[in-house]
Amino acid sequence: MTVARPAAPSDLLAAALAGEGYLLIDGAMGTQLQERGLAAGELPELLCLTNPDEVTAVHAAYVAAGADVVTTNTFGANAAKLGDAASVEEVFSAAVACARAARPRYVAADIGPTGQLLEPLGSLSFDDAYELFARQVRAAVAAGADLFVIETMTDLSEAKAALLAVRENSGLPALVTMTFEEDGRTFLGTTPEVAALTLGSLGADAVGINCSLGPDEVAPLAERVLAWAGRPVVVQANAGLPHVEDGVTRYDIGPGEYAAAVARMLDAGVTIVGGCCGTTPAHTAAERALLDARRPPEPRAARDVFAVCGPQRLVALAPGEVGVIGERINPTGKPRMKEALRSGNHDRPLAEALAQERAGAQILDVNVGLPEIDERAVMGQLVPELLGVTTLPLQIDSSDPSVIEAAVRSYPGKPLVNSVSARADSLAAVLPIVARYGCAVVALTLDERGIPETAAGRLELARRIVAATDAAGIPRRDVAIDCLAMAASTDQRAPRAILDAIRAVKAELPGVRTVLGVSNISFGLPLRPLVNATFLAAALGAGLDLAIINPGSRRMMDVVNSWRVLSGEDESARFYVEHYAGRTDDAAAAPSGAGGEKPGADAGAEAGAGAEAAADPIERVRALVIDGRAQAAADAVSEVLLAHDALFAINEGLVPALDEVGRRFEAGTFFLPQLMASAEAAKAGFEVIRAAARADGAPVATKGCVVVCTVRGDIHDIGKNIVRMLLENYGYDVVDLGRDVAPETVVAAVEERRAPLVGLSALMTTTVPAMAETIELLRARAPWCRVVVGGAVLTPEYAQMVGADFYARDAMETVRIAGEVLG
Repeated sequence: MTVARPAAPSDLLAAALAGEGYLLIDGAMGTQLQERGLAAGELPELLCLTNPDEVTAVHAAYVAAGADVVTTNTFGANAAKLGDAASVEEVFSAAVACARAARPRYVAADIGPTGQLLEPLGSLSFDDAYELFARQVRAAVAAGADLFVIETMTDLSEAKAALLAVRENSGLPALVTMTFEEDGRTFLGTTPEVAALTLGSLGADAVGINCSLGPDEVAPLAERVLAWAGRPVVVQANAGLPHVEDGVTRYDIGPGEYAAAVARMLDAGVTIVGGCCGTTPAHTAAERALLDARRPPEPRAARDVFAVCGPQRLVALAPGEVGVIGERINPTGKPRMKEALRSGNHDRPLAEALAQERAGAQILDVNVGLPEIDERAVMGQLVPELLGVTTLPLQIDSSDPSVIEAAVRSYPGKPLVNSVSARADSLAAVLPIVARYGCAVVALTLDERGIPETAAGRLELARRIVAATDAAGIPRRDVAIDCLAMAASTDQRAPRAILDAIRAVKAELPGVRTVLGVSNISFGLPLRPLVNATFLAAALGAGLDLAIINPGSRRMMDVVNSWRVLSGEDESARFYVEHYAGRTDDAAAAPSGAGGEKPGADAGAEAGAGAEAAADPIERVRALVIDGRAQAAADAVSEVLLAHDALFAINEGLVPALDEVGRRFEAGTFFLPQLMASAEAAKAGFEVIRAAARADGAPVATKGCVVVCTVRGDIHDIGKNIVRMLLENYGYDVVDLGRDVAPETVVAAVEERRAPLVGLSALMTTTVPAMAETIELLRARAPWCRVVVGGAVLTPEYAQMVGADFYARDAMETVRIAGEVLG
């Protein structure tokens, strides 16, 4: 059916997205439909086709309660989830019509996660995720939606793919919200700050939080988003946590308590509010009354901070603070790095990344430019591998704009691009990429005529660059001018010209940052580290913000750390005192790590890495598994097997390493990508042991069998897939039955394998009864089997209600339980 749009105040949405007014979004759709009889396992989106009046009734209740925006019943309406049940276009057309029939001011097309894990943890590529979202966007535009709400995202890459799909396939606004766990991170380790910076820089019209937590738990997370969003912030909390009363799922926060919590968030600066699971039209009415009584929001100033991030860590430099960019992942002058990039065995750059992080780098430069390789493909492979072992943000370094664009498009964070120059062709090719994907950029003071010899010449090129970045809409705080260090051995006027240029850029171009590759200054001179360190100190005094150096050089890091004391950045000299107390002048001057090598040489490149330094092969196994370096871990296990048996390698190497990884994950110093990288490294070690056993005709070792599945009626399997991968990598034999699995199928698999443990997953409250039915059948036919349950809607209370033996709050907890059950 076709429904005419009602007249709406044209400035309400625009004012809200400009941060000058409030906007009220509706509340929960799914729990409202459940109250109206949505069957367990039924796709709620299909009700737009089969029972549109019921869907419209939910929308109408929210409109009557005062919602400005209703969101379509399309949360899971992507091609992968719908399958053959209906087309994306049919569902969005019907859903928008259902919403329009309620005569709201605005209809927001709702887009939720794909339900699949993206690479490298899963099998769905970034491009394929983008295509799923793009089809939804085009369908929503054709149906007449006014804006998009991208919600309940847990993977920053997936949120980025969805936002790009909206920006590239429509001209409509997009609000993007992610969902966080009680520890303040998504299940992949992303913080509110990282999400806000990434999505805000990418062009989201509003960013924020929805689902998972109640308003009191969301409030402090919202304040962290506010600090970094640079645009309006939206919050749609749950009405508390679900619990069961007489077999019915209830939420414990009523409208008054919910509105009181929302009021505190409005006081903090949130301007777009609504509700998620468990909220009702009554909650919306309470929010409406709250907003109507408030004065317009106060404007929020943007922070003058240089900031970049990876998926788990944000690095920010306020004016006057200095940062270190590690330069070692670069094949120039490094034979072993060249060979690693040619062969595809990336253990060498992974080792360099870890060594530089431990030595004090805050950002890692990544350059894979070799003429004999496919630079775009290698960069695409290496970047996610690096993000699996380090949380540091990356600097994408290439002279080819197509390589830069391919890398930053799917990068899960806000990267630094190295580089653009003052050449007209460079500005035209690189700046649109930087602006489109919300990156920071290194800008070189060189043009068609080369590098100016004078400070005035460099300043003129910097002015030209900044005029172009201003015109492209790139904030000055995201622009780092490189005045380009030249060898003092060939022109002793060069150092003074560079220092004067840094001072001039800081004085004449307010807001921009400065960056410098320091080591070029010493080319052709003896004792180069001394020259480099002296020049670095002078550059910092001139106003240098970012130093591209080898952080493995103790002398260079000594300069950085002492400068932070002298500039006041290291408040009360806390870091300096902690790390330098007890050091003598002799220790400070002694070569350490990479401090005495020629820049670019392979020697000493892995200062601080620890793994290669271990003399005992079993110690190397432990260190390499913890570092997530699969190939090197496999090689180390092979070395151990030359002198010891398989049990020694497992019990003294792999298992202690995995135990330490688990402790770090529990402590919040490792996140899921690092956990999975370490598990893959352990798996590589186990594969070496299994291969050796097969060669000797011995039985292949396994820790035992675990059956896993998502229960009947539930098609969400991200959590289950992560559990499966971890268990396999920890050495268990896993039978994965997939998703939407009948109780009889689960029991048959347990009986066939005599499995001592089964793991059941559910994402939707409507499928919890199927979990209970499965466990009841297991008790009757396989009483020896223990049951662990988990999933987004599961709580210890739910686990007890369905009769499970264990509740696992995350995948690592499931591994611990497997160890307890299977010994």
